[in-house]
Amino acid sequence: MIARLIDGRTVAAALRVEVAARVAAAGFAPGLAVVLVGEDAASNVYVRTKDRAAREAGIETRTIRLPAETGQTELLNSIQQLNDDPTIDGILVQLPLPRGIDPPAVIEAIDPAKDVDGFHPMNVGRLAEGRPNLVPCTPLGVVKLLRAAAVNIAGARAVVLGRSAIVGRPLASMLLAADATVTIAHSRTRDLPAECRRADILIAAVGKPEIVKADWIRPGGTVIDVGINRMPDGRLTGDVAFQACAAVAGAITPVPGGVGPMTVACLLENTLTAALRRRIA
Repeated sequence: MIARLIDGRTVAAALRVEVAARVAAAGFAPGLAVVLVGEDAASNVYVRTKDRAAREAGIETRTIRLPAETGQTELLNSIQQLNDDPTIDGILVQLPLPRGIDPPAVIEAIDPAKDVDGFHPMNVGRLAEGRPNLVPCTPLGVVKLLRAAAVNIAGARAVVLGRSAIVGRPLASMLLAADATVTIAHSRTRDLPAECRRADILIAAVGKPEIVKADWIRPGGTVIDVGINRMPDGRLTGDVAFQACAAVAGAITPVPGGVGPMTVACLLENTLTAALRRRIA
């Protein structure tokens, strides 16, 4: 069996075209502010990618670059200014932050209505209650990929490998809302391979290169690889041993080119959603 490839680039490109059309029809340009503290190389790449994608969709972007020695008070003041700025609809603080800054305090300082990352406790709580407002971009992208690939979520047994607040936990809430039977597995799960083999839908999001082997996959199951890991030789790989698992699974995402492009596209959609809601309110 050779798994069907779930092409995130194609799905993300279609979503970006849709967002651009909705922005054009709205008659105004939503405003997105990205706050970058320090000179983390990977963060700089991500910010440039987001900026380019936003501008292509007709979204006005503003990048606030702060030096690595910026203190928490100064950062919180910058966020408050963006909260108060009527031209800004979405605020994203690029993680990771330098030492000495408390990420939860920074995230909680963002106006929940402008929290396009979906990390604010109010947005997290609404998602857990089944009344989502703005939801995290990567989990949203995963669900959109499953739907685009015509994977039946309702009634499926879904295993989310990873319990992070950024991906694992919110994704479990979204899958539960879509009527899946959801298990969150992690490093302390007993007989982790056997738990994964039970999954009709397996989502790997642990940040460990190729931890998921072929004998962890249910034959014909769907595998979504959220992981992206830089190997010593420079190549990128996911949390799934792709070639071996593709011989067992029914459908699978690649790395790169799977979930990654969806995260950026969903950020654009969240920004437009926030902009429309603020103007309706």
